[in-house]
Amino acid sequence: MSATILLIIRLLMALALYGFLGWAVWTLWRDIKRQNELMAARRIPELTLTKQGESGEESLKFSTPDILVGRDQICDLILDEKTVSAEHARLSYHHGNWWVEDLDSRNGTLLNLEILSTPAVVVSGDELQLGQVIINIEIGESENHSPVAVSKG
Repeated sequence: MSATILLIIRLLMALALYGFLGWAVWTLWRDIKRQNELMAARRIPELTLTKQGESGEESLKFSTPDILVGRDQICDLILDEKTVSAEHARLSYHHGNWWVEDLDSRNGTLLNLEILSTPAVVVSGDELQLGQVIINIEIGESENHSPVAVSKG
């Protein structure tokens, strides 16, 4: 009789152990699924860069996390101006903000008329000056995820 009771206790303990392991795996799976949904819902706010020039304003919209600005053809925003370095500045989205950093350009980068010596957060309405080129920044949500050129005359 005691052998039967011992067998039942062992089976109940094994069942309790497997139940606990199943609950732990289900809880982890649910948390991972929720985290994936949150990450998928997170979007990069659209960044509109408006270049002021002699021919009017030219706006470019970006939804990529890194934007390289300069004279070189590999740049995302190409500025055909002698005072702009080949790779002059980088705008990047991380930690929930858009940041700008000077890439050791020859003529420097100004953010709201102040010399940019370290990476800084940019907000809507900020003004960048790269060499002699002035760029206005607007930040907002968008459905479009590719750069689009819009000219205003």
